[in-house]
Amino acid sequence: MDPQHIAAVLLDMDGTLVDSDAAVERAWTTWAHEHGVDPADVMAIAHGAPADTTVRRLFPDLDDDRVATAAARQLDLQYDDLSDVVALPGATELLATLDRTGLPWAVVTSADARLAAARLGAAGLTAPLLVTVDDVTDGKPHPEPYLTAAARLGVAPEHCLVVEDSLTGLTAGRAAGMRTAALRGLDGDLRLTDLTDLAAVLRNSRGPAAFSPPWSARR
Repeated sequence: MDPQHIAAVLLDMDGTLVDSDAAVERAWTTWAHEHGVDPADVMAIAHGAPADTTVRRLFPDLDDDRVATAAARQLDLQYDDLSDVVALPGATELLATLDRTGLPWAVVTSADARLAAARLGAAGLTAPLLVTVDDVTDGKPHPEPYLTAAARLGVAPEHCLVVEDSLTGLTAGRAAGMRTAALRGLDGDLRLTDLTDLAAVLRNSRGPAAFSPPWSARR
């Protein structure tokens, strides 16, 4: 993959830009106890997916109204739990690099707009474009969230780079026909230790220095 062909960067929020793992786990653990489910079973499938998707997987017989109620309860547990939500290593450096290079970018998250605004604000980050679960019919792993972001930025999907830390999100990016950069040891077109790797790649690919990737790249 040639980074010079990337015309937009689409970033997941939780676990990619923002460290909210503890808050997410607390909310799902409380929710699981309330609904008689093993928290470990919930956490095994919840990361990167919209709350209603997780509820449907756990309770496939629930009707739409009950799914919505259960998902809303889970989100309610997260809105004000922000005490330990911070930007992840390399996040501010990457966003500054995107701004300096003029690359369009967006945050594409399975959170709703209220939760996304709260967590980004707690981490001191501001997105020029935010696509949340409120903006789409089908959330990740469906490609709609990423295709929506690309369309709003006016960039063809094949020229977008999706940055994700979950299999759910990477699946969505690939299904959208986009390149992927993967965190947490997952497999993508780029494998990142943290976001400083991607910041360095973008700087190098748009400057006079020869491109020398500091990460393991698939070709």
